[in-house]
Amino acid sequence: MSQRKMLQFSTGALLLLLPWFGGLVLGEISDDFSQCLDFFYNENPPKGINAAGYQPICQRYKNQYRFASLYHRQHRAPLYSAYILSPADGKRPKSIWKYEPQLVFPRASSEMAHFDTPVDQNVIESQAVLDDYKNSNFSKGHLNPSMHEKTNEDREATFTLTNIVPQRVGSNSGPWNTLENEVLNKFNRFCKGSMHVITGAMPYESESRWINNRVSVPEYMWSAYCCPSYRSDLPDSVKPFFPTYAAVGRNDRNSGEEIVPVNVKARASIRGYDVRRMSLETLEGILAQRLAMPISLFDGECE
Repeated sequence: MSQRKMLQFSTGALLLLLPWFGGLVLGEISDDFSQCLDFFYNENPPKGINAAGYQPICQRYKNQYRFASLYHRQHRAPLYSAYILSPADGKRPKSIWKYEPQLVFPRASSEMAHFDTPVDQNVIESQAVLDDYKNSNFSKGHLNPSMHEKTNEDREATFTLTNIVPQRVGSNSGPWNTLENEVLNKFNRFCKGSMHVITGAMPYESESRWINNRVSVPEYMWSAYCCPSYRSDLPDSVKPFFPTYAAVGRNDRNSGEEIVPVNVKARASIRGYDVRRMSLETLEGILAQRLAMPISLFDGECE
């Protein structure tokens, strides 16, 4: 199945729906990821996630699938987004934010829409909206970052709130941003084929935290990649990073240090938002404990 599978739309029907949905960012929700399996290694989504409330979304833009997200309706935030890393060929696009109409009405058009003013109440009840982030002291944290998408259209498609979690600025523009650049660098220097990435959010273990009493705040961010084809002459210092590697980042500087220790020597603006690099196995163990599910992110552990 092609990752850029074309949509089969009736032109007349599309034109009738455009005035209401207001854009050409395309999304599709269903019971599984059958329409966008290319974004998962060996076309197999993560195994073990079976809790109720999760909604698979095949994220489409301008008649092409761009990435996939597993969205939690009650949390109004994604658990993860999965994509194939491809270095950006241009600058970060203007942040024009969108929502998913099919989370509002299951039979709605599969086109994501730009937010209208005022926002329809049905949209507000079904998912996160921009007002949730106002005066929240949280930034909009991409799970699939625009810098990991090649074309301008690919990058524009990441600006949907179904790809966003509340992330502290100290994390988003600090250590987590450093990690995203490190992953990109490893792909450019050492990966010979595709690099499949899954990036997600980890909820608090006990009492949930919320912004605007509506959107779940993660205690940690996490990410893992799978690059099964890589250079045979890897430096010894790089060999532990292939074919898989993972990381967990703090999103609460007051959290304990059991999962991610704190570097007390870090500058004040980023102290407490540390990122711990780890093996895929270690990350899956942490996720299994926190989510109470036996998680396997990549088919065959990317072997």
